[in-house]
Amino acid sequence: MSENGFKQLSGYRIMWVWVLFDLPVLTSAERKRATRFRNDLLDLGFEMVQFSVYLRHAWSKEKAEAYARQVGDLVPEAGHVQVLFFTDKQYALSQVFRGKRRSKAPAGKPEQLLLF
Repeated sequence: MSENGFKQLSGYRIMWVWVLFDLPVLTSAERKRATRFRNDLLDLGFEMVQFSVYLRHAWSKEKAEAYARQVGDLVPEAGHVQVLFFTDKQYALSQVFRGKRRSKAPAGKPEQLLLF
């Protein structure tokens, strides 16, 4: 711990939490549950990367695991949901393709800092 009592943040400690899911949407009730799940992810601070892929930044492994537990509590009865964890260093190695063009690697930290 540093002298101010906080652990020093590093790219190996900061985490990115990915939620990938495939939920049934054949009936009106299933579509409603899938929409509620997506909205709940947004309420937890996740951002949509693709329609069934959401991403959230976490300052530590413990916080990332807490987000995963919250997601687990939201999962509908039917469907498949995966939560993946990447360190900030691993995430920085990502490559993004939009059509035939390669975009810059994702930023290492979110644009907005949230303090609690």
